[in-house]
Amino acid sequence: MQEDLELNQYRDLLKPPSTFADGFSVRSVLGCIFIGLVMMPASMYLSLLAGGDLGGAAQWVTVILFVELARRSFTTLKQPEIFILFYMAGAAISSPFSGLLWTQYYVNSAPAHALQISEHIPRWVAPPPGIIEQRNFFLPAWAGPIAMIVLGQVLGRIDKFGLGYVLFRVTSDVERLPFPMAPVGALGITALAESSESVNAAGAPAAGSGGSWRWRVFSIGGMIGLLFGALYVGIPALSSIFLKNPLQLLPLTFADFTKRTEIFLPATPVTLSFDIGNLLVGMVLPFFAVLGSFLGLILTWIANPILHATGQLPSWRPGMNAVQTAYANHVDVYLSIGIGLSLAIAAIGFYHVFSGLRSKNAQRRTLTANAASQDSDISTSPWRRLLHPPAGRGDIPLWAGLAIYLFSTSTYIALSHYLVPNFPLWILFGYGFVYTPIISYVAARMEGIAGQWVEIPMVREATFIAAQSLGYRGVDIWFAPIPINNYAGQVVNFRVQELTGTKFTSIIKAELVIFPVVIISSILFAQYLWRIAPIPSAAYPYANQLWELQAQQTALMQSSTLGDAVGGQNFYDALKWHYILGSAGVGIFTYSLLSLAGAPIMLCYGLIRGLGAGIAAGLFPQMIGALIGRYFFEKRFGLAWRQYAPVLLAGFLCGVGLISMFALGCLLIAKAVFQLPY
Repeated sequence: MQEDLELNQYRDLLKPPSTFADGFSVRSVLGCIFIGLVMMPASMYLSLLAGGDLGGAAQWVTVILFVELARRSFTTLKQPEIFILFYMAGAAISSPFSGLLWTQYYVNSAPAHALQISEHIPRWVAPPPGIIEQRNFFLPAWAGPIAMIVLGQVLGRIDKFGLGYVLFRVTSDVERLPFPMAPVGALGITALAESSESVNAAGAPAAGSGGSWRWRVFSIGGMIGLLFGALYVGIPALSSIFLKNPLQLLPLTFADFTKRTEIFLPATPVTLSFDIGNLLVGMVLPFFAVLGSFLGLILTWIANPILHATGQLPSWRPGMNAVQTAYANHVDVYLSIGIGLSLAIAAIGFYHVFSGLRSKNAQRRTLTANAASQDSDISTSPWRRLLHPPAGRGDIPLWAGLAIYLFSTSTYIALSHYLVPNFPLWILFGYGFVYTPIISYVAARMEGIAGQWVEIPMVREATFIAAQSLGYRGVDIWFAPIPINNYAGQVVNFRVQELTGTKFTSIIKAELVIFPVVIISSILFAQYLWRIAPIPSAAYPYANQLWELQAQQTALMQSSTLGDAVGGQNFYDALKWHYILGSAGVGIFTYSLLSLAGAPIMLCYGLIRGLGAGIAAGLFPQMIGALIGRYFFEKRFGLAWRQYAPVLLAGFLCGVGLISMFALGCLLIAKAVFQLPY
């Protein structure tokens, strides 16, 4: 496989530092509390209103606030302190109890009743319908579901330092993979660190500093985010104080053109997102990855009318909107096509990883022979790098990481077996101690080489279905904490932390503070939002528009383990092996053809992943952003644009976050003070 020039540009954006520092401080604790009390409720509301959450916006707002407070206190925040603030903000913004808002809807939803799911859902997932209708999480019947979430949070936070850390040591320290996309996540941190250290309390550049290009680019992005956030989020949030249906100058989710285009694009969901954040995302992502996904979408638009004309999409009817069309196509064809394409990506990933291992082993043997002939120092040997990490980085012993992995996985297995005793125990062991290590290593290597995620599709679902031949029936296993994970994301997080010069022990301290804040704030604000209005309802447009589609797809899948039930038969009818095998073959053939032609790696993966896309409203603006970035800004600024773009996106997220905080704060205060009777 040819080396991708574009990936090399990403690899060179940021280099690991030679020294590391502890980023945890009192300011970190205050930042976490600020997030839990201010940002989290707004993020939860925004996810119901527009389908996203504050996520990165909340992180940047928190960091900017504390940078400014430090500056006016005649002090500065170091880069590790900013990273820990950023990390804690991201962890604190996640709301585990938002899942209960979905659960209370799903168990009583029409799809769950139609496919006979509701009657089989256990009480440790949700209480009876009569309890749910009271819209109160603080009833004894909710104790079981809440306890399951708390226990999952405890295990999840411990597990962060298990197999993910061990794989980081293997792929980063021993194999020295570049992780080309990790610098993108670290550049915004360095921008704020430079601004904190180079600007004095009056806001002017400090003597000898010369200012910072990162801070200027960040500020430009922030102003764009403020202006756009006022139109996109601010007006709908503020108007919902006085109006039953919020006023939307721009569609909060997407504009649906399906009914208008069905004449020449039948059975094809045609949507468009007006979130200009997609433009900036297109500028940040590798160009050929965006181009591949866009071409895949266009091919899907070409294929859908042909499939409809040949009778392969019988569920579609004229007049269906995008959501209805996407579900009809999902049942008829694209569930199977998605499985096949995912199998192709997994097969390509495994081939890439193991061919790379063979090449690396050959290189290692050559280097070993040369070193032996020259009597060279063995300080750079793989085993030495594995056992002796960089000094001062705050690493924990490898045996501790392995022990954490064994403990967390064994706990997941024991808990799942206790909750679902009739599910085969040996399958749970296979999840935790066979599949998880293999797929995590393969995915971590792919992230380290090409910045791509690898996952074998439908492993969990296939084993659930296969367990029926061993006597299992029911839907409780779908909700059990089974030990099937992919730790590649954690590996990348460790790499980003390393690039910012932050000691790993700082994360351990941060997690101890984050946990109680997240648990307390999340349950309180989930209850608060539920009491304001039923979820979904007109007060929450995104949930009102798309949760039914999600419920339909979820119920269809979960009904597969009900044996001969009506829903189970519907699922098996939706599985079409000729589409699964055919799309897998097409994916592998497409990748092979593009590779032989010398096409970039990202184009290959993007094209395969874009095939069969359903509601992909953000792909058009992402493609426009990628074109503007490559053919305008790169020509004007050169390769420096690769550094500018991530910082510009970070500033944009911060600007959207600031305006969202103001608007959503007003809304939540108004809802707490009064409710209109109409």
